[in-house]
Amino acid sequence: MRASQQDFENAVNQVKLLKKDPGNQVKLQLYGLYKQATDGPCNMPKPGVFDLVNKAKWEAWNVLGSLPKETAKQNYVDLVSSLSPSSEASSKGKSRDNEKVHESKDIVVTSADGITKIMFNRPSKKNAITSEMYQDIMLALKNASTDNSAITVFTGAGDYYCSGNDITNFTRVPGGMEEVAKKGPESLREFVSTFIDFPKPLVAVVNGPAIGIPVALLGLFDAVYASDRATFHTPFTSLGQCSEACSSYTFPKIMGSAKAAEMLLFGKKLTAREACAQGLVTEVFPDSTFEKEIWTRLKVYAKLPQNSLRISKQLIRKNEKEKLHAVNAEECSTIKAMVLSEEYINAIKSFLSRKSKL
Repeated sequence: MRASQQDFENAVNQVKLLKKDPGNQVKLQLYGLYKQATDGPCNMPKPGVFDLVNKAKWEAWNVLGSLPKETAKQNYVDLVSSLSPSSEASSKGKSRDNEKVHESKDIVVTSADGITKIMFNRPSKKNAITSEMYQDIMLALKNASTDNSAITVFTGAGDYYCSGNDITNFTRVPGGMEEVAKKGPESLREFVSTFIDFPKPLVAVVNGPAIGIPVALLGLFDAVYASDRATFHTPFTSLGQCSEACSSYTFPKIMGSAKAAEMLLFGKKLTAREACAQGLVTEVFPDSTFEKEIWTRLKVYAKLPQNSLRISKQLIRKNEKEKLHAVNAEECSTIKAMVLSEEYINAIKSFLSRKSKL
């Protein structure tokens, strides 16, 4: 739902009434979004190198690229909303080390050392994602986008990183497959868009096997670190489905069309070292030292200047955002058409039958 002009004007007035200074980083975000929402893409010459204040403001606006005015308006309203008194009160809890910042038993979010950690927490179910967890993840990312952390990290509890969708997402929906076909792709598009638009460095710490959508999403992450016992599997076609989470675009770009086809068409499972050799994974660590090594490294990264990290990511990603949103829309439209097909229904029945025999 887009913010109205009145919502935007109310947010502008609310900023003037803030009792607490939100800090230079947030003020630059607000400035850039306001200019984008009112004037459109940056059309001013870059200030001189010694004009530090105006140069920072210009960069905060220019980095938004061709972001539509309506989207900038909505982002401005969302950001101001997060600065309201109730949000300020909750953010005090976020600043304490190792503080739980989002209540959900299956998605646990903590903040410490400049890192917001979002953890899949259904180890008994191999961290399979339920419909409720999708909503929890989107809320966690929305909060993380405006908290005081430098980077956001996904990982899993137990032996698995994440085994993909909980199949009950498709079998226990009131209204049957027609309702799945109607609402599922819409929810998926919104979910993936949250990753596309996330403004901070996004890191995956893949502690074990990963299957389905958590693998497909990795093309939208800025760094992927894996234990040497992790595997990466996208069995979409065996379930009568197609690529999702922009993987039909990101995977061929990352690893080349032939290697991407092996994963997305034929469901080839990659080891961590194979995934690293093909560019999907940044670095692989021995499982025995994985947790210690990777969190030590990420704590160092989290000490880097936050605004510089954010702006640098936007520069890297801004030219692809429009393309990624278009790919996401096309994939979800295709999925919507496939969900009601006999092939898909038979594939799901076959999968459930195999599971019941285990």
